[in-house]
Amino acid sequence: MAILTGINKVKTAVFISGNGSNLKSLIKFSRSNKSPISIKLIISSHSKAKGLSYGKIFKIKKRVINFKNTKIFDDKLISILRKNQIEMICLAGFMKILSKNFIQKFNGKIINIHPSLLPKYKGLNTHKRALKNKEKYSGCTVHFVNSKLDSGKIILQKRVKISKNETEKSLTEKILIQEHKLYPKAISKIFNL
Repeated sequence: MAILTGINKVKTAVFISGNGSNLKSLIKFSRSNKSPISIKLIISSHSKAKGLSYGKIFKIKKRVINFKNTKIFDDKLISILRKNQIEMICLAGFMKILSKNFIQKFNGKIINIHPSLLPKYKGLNTHKRALKNKEKYSGCTVHFVNSKLDSGKIILQKRVKISKNETEKSLTEKILIQEHKLYPKAISKIFNL
């Protein structure tokens, strides 16, 4: 397996909106010799996102961007990403929908982790819906982002058994543990590592 130095790792931005547990997992992964990525930028849609603290801890640049005006947002974000020579984007609990224009500019270079076994349960409240429908399994999916919500090509999935007395909280925690393992694996798979 090739050892990747910081020089030839793919410059990556991680977009977050909340706690940033997947961000933390990706940062740890990016610091290993086997990782094909180097996280250079954290973008958040909320100034109070707890995940922003990882920027400080791991000395990674961070920016908070207001998403109210899509056109201004797109131009500003594209400019920031170009300035930082970002080649790949990982969405990690990012709760905003990117515009078609933005997705086209980074076509094939944006990936997302979603807390369900896509194509089931696209969008929000995935665990609640899975429990309501008495599913035996749920899980998580890493996929490429296209202009349709949670519909891009699937890279990897991990199935999680739903136990008898499962609650939304317990299922969330169970799946999150798997997300932290799956996201790095999916990135390695993209780069054939």
